[in-house]
Amino acid sequence: MSIDIFARLARETAAAATPQQAFVAAETAVRALTGFRLFTILFVTRSGEEVERVHSSDPAAYTLTGRKRMGPTPWGAHVLEAQQPWFGADAAAMEWAFPDHALIASLGCGSCINIPVVSMRQLIGTLNVLDGPGVLREDQIPAIQAVAPAIALPLLRMAELEGASR
Repeated sequence: MSIDIFARLARETAAAATPQQAFVAAETAVRALTGFRLFTILFVTRSGEEVERVHSSDPAAYTLTGRKRMGPTPWGAHVLEAQQPWFGADAAAMEWAFPDHALIASLGCGSCINIPVVSMRQLIGTLNVLDGPGVLREDQIPAIQAVAPAIALPLLRMAELEGASR
């Protein structure tokens, strides 16, 4: 892992004019760190039980519309409530964690890392990295965790902008 990846992420998020530009910078950093088949960013609603997809590397399969309930579930207790990363090593883990596990499998994904995006103890969202079975490893969590703070402010700004338009 190179410091250049994080330096570029810092430059690109600082220069971003929109939250979406910052999300693309995070996607680029994670691709350089781990590679993936699917990368998404979820915003966690104020209730903490629903998430809304705000970025997707594959918007055809994983659109940016709508919300889904992820709490209270065992995955939600771990990631959303305890604010801990989650590693899913195989298809059984995907089935345990996600109601849309069949769609995930149809995309060739069978391993997953979810990273909570937290600022000042407040959960704001999650970074979600999915790849083929056995491709992602638990030891990759720290590298992806280092990307998460770069999108905390863009996620908060996105929520602020959306709240103003309602």
